[in-house]
Amino acid sequence: MTNDYGPKTENAKWIHAWKYRAPYESFGEYATRVANALKDGALHFHELRDLLREQKFLPGGRIQAAMGSAKQVTPYNCFVSGTLEDASESIFKEVTDAFMTMRVGGGIGYDFSPLRPYGDVIKSLGSVSSGPVSFMGIFDATCATVSSAGHRRGAQMGVLRVDHPDIERFLRAKQNSTNLTAFNVSIAVTDEFMEAVETDGMFTLRFDGEERGQVHARTLWESIMRSTWEWAEPGILFIDRINETNNLRDIENIVATNPCGEQPLPPHGACLLGSFNLTKYINSTYRRNEREALHGFDYEAFAEDIPIIVRAMDNVVDRAGTFPLPVQKVEALSKRRMGIGVTGLANAGEALGYAYGSHDFLNFTEMVLTVLRDGVYMASIDLAREKGSFPLFDAEQFLGEGTFASTLPSHIQDRIREHGIRNSHLLSIAPTGTISLSADNVSSGIEPTFSTGGRRTVQTESGPKEVDVLDYGFATWNTAPKVAAQCSADDHLGVLLMAQRFMDSACSKTCNVSPDMSWDEFKNIYMRAWKGGAKGCTTFNPGGKRFGMMEAAPAEEVLACYIDPVSGDRTCD
Repeated sequence: MTNDYGPKTENAKWIHAWKYRAPYESFGEYATRVANALKDGALHFHELRDLLREQKFLPGGRIQAAMGSAKQVTPYNCFVSGTLEDASESIFKEVTDAFMTMRVGGGIGYDFSPLRPYGDVIKSLGSVSSGPVSFMGIFDATCATVSSAGHRRGAQMGVLRVDHPDIERFLRAKQNSTNLTAFNVSIAVTDEFMEAVETDGMFTLRFDGEERGQVHARTLWESIMRSTWEWAEPGILFIDRINETNNLRDIENIVATNPCGEQPLPPHGACLLGSFNLTKYINSTYRRNEREALHGFDYEAFAEDIPIIVRAMDNVVDRAGTFPLPVQKVEALSKRRMGIGVTGLANAGEALGYAYGSHDFLNFTEMVLTVLRDGVYMASIDLAREKGSFPLFDAEQFLGEGTFASTLPSHIQDRIREHGIRNSHLLSIAPTGTISLSADNVSSGIEPTFSTGGRRTVQTESGPKEVDVLDYGFATWNTAPKVAAQCSADDHLGVLLMAQRFMDSACSKTCNVSPDMSWDEFKNIYMRAWKGGAKGCTTFNPGGKRFGMMEAAPAEEVLACYIDPVSGDRTCD
């Protein structure tokens, strides 16, 4: 091992030092600090430190910054709030809890569906409700307060069920440049709704178990789709599939996700993230000629490294130190969730000669994720034999028909029945934006390469900073990547649906679409995602109004719509 480890480009060095290290802490000292905090003995320490030094594994930013340091921040990336109840005491308690979570670095998701719709009579007060969207403003302001106090900008996800009477008011609430800027928003779409869209039927709106009128499903779907086309929001969560395939579906109900959508979590749920950097497993095999190298992927080394990381990530649960709330600690310890994924998929595949989204690329993705899935589950089983299963483990429930675990190879299921398993969930695909930049700008998560080079804006404590970046694959192997603007909807969907097959949680993936795409083709992306087994779907249209806002175009006024609970008629103001 030489001292030539860590990021090589000046921008990557700066980003890693600024985001994840103490003042004057070198990259080598960072790797030693984190490995020492998460080690199980001397051998594990050296193995883990080597993986961190070589950036073969990129822990979530919170883990990198927190473990072994004096910083009072949580190593957990993702949280979901407690259940919001339709009472001011509950709402403001969750506001306080949100502040406590964000101030130590956690991002939060909320389900606003329990809040009564706009205009509903509050009999005890003799007044009417202002609706869920109005209360989101309080959480939004709280998040801005945390940011202004010198911490990293908070991240939030706001979710509303598609059958809530305020659904159109919700989906239009962010159609400007000023409202709810600290929120991503998603709609929890049910199978019932998607089936009504498909059959051109009516759909029932409900609140608190009561029917509140009907709407034409395709008309509502058109409104949702128009918003995603123009504003890149709301995201779509296929909430029934999320719950049906959940390894713990018998003991938890999931209603929201973390801010980026890759972690569906129960109330007070928490999750740790980390990603294998697939570019570090590319080996040059031989040269076809003097200028062109052929490369291979080292599956053996990849498989050998997985247990080292699962052991380390499991140790974070017990050694986290800081939890924003005691109830989050109880939730984390009882289930021991983690979300291990990959980054640099596009760079790695194209180094092997596979264009993003192609048949060969999808085969490569399948092979890599098969090794990852089987490896993390086997490692967690081995940890259960050594340290015990997670406290709420029940083999029959865990392996019940339809759960993700029930789709594992039979020999792995047999071992779970015999030995148990250490962690309830192990896999997810995170967006990996900043950690990928800190690894010399490898392609993010399972996304295509955005461009071969250019300038990116990084948010710092002193404001935005523009940095020059060069794509890792282009710089390292002189590949000619299929960049995002060149990828079709089929390319994006193919990768998303392939990856979701191997994730017990979800995938953060944006399908970039062409402004010239037909309207029917665009809408069909979401229908295909639902039918294909995705747990969610997000699109981005560079010709939309959200992109225009990035170019400092004038903001448009909010168009808030209300569906009458009796007649089902829609009025907008």
